[in-house]
Amino acid sequence: MDHQITLQVDGARSALTVDTRTSLLDALRERLGTTSAKKGCDHGQCGACTVLLDGRRVNSCLVLAVTADDAEVTTSDGLAADGPHALHEAFVDHDAYQCGYCTPGQITSAAGVLAEAAQGWPSAVTEDLVAERAELTDGEIRERMSGNLCRCAAYANIVPAVAEVATEQGVRA
Repeated sequence: MDHQITLQVDGARSALTVDTRTSLLDALRERLGTTSAKKGCDHGQCGACTVLLDGRRVNSCLVLAVTADDAEVTTSDGLAADGPHALHEAFVDHDAYQCGYCTPGQITSAAGVLAEAAQGWPSAVTEDLVAERAELTDGEIRERMSGNLCRCAAYANIVPAVAEVATEQGVRA
């Protein structure tokens, strides 16, 4: 069964007709030509497809496009709408990528991590919330980014890249 939906992707509003079984990832890539979110495992286990859906990070391969009707979707490309995002620059400065396949999902997830921590959301390893803000220690960053896999093993550089931006944004002490 087909359904008409409207998505705002990286600031551009688009109307499209999708089969009700179409994932948000497939709608983005196959229907709208947005290639920033990558198809990795298609099972929500690798994070290559991470996008922000109304500001919250999701694995777009697990979200049905019809449930995102009228939603705002932000990809790594959308974070760079006005020039490189601080996370893009930090990933380059820290050499936090190898092949680059997972990088858009890593960066989008990191943007979600920073927003969550700034809002005081705890993670599984959060010990104490001070002033309604979770401190992004290296352990916190690792835990919060654990849903994003990198087959090239750039983790040693991803954590410092995210930590640098967290410090700049005042989320890391």
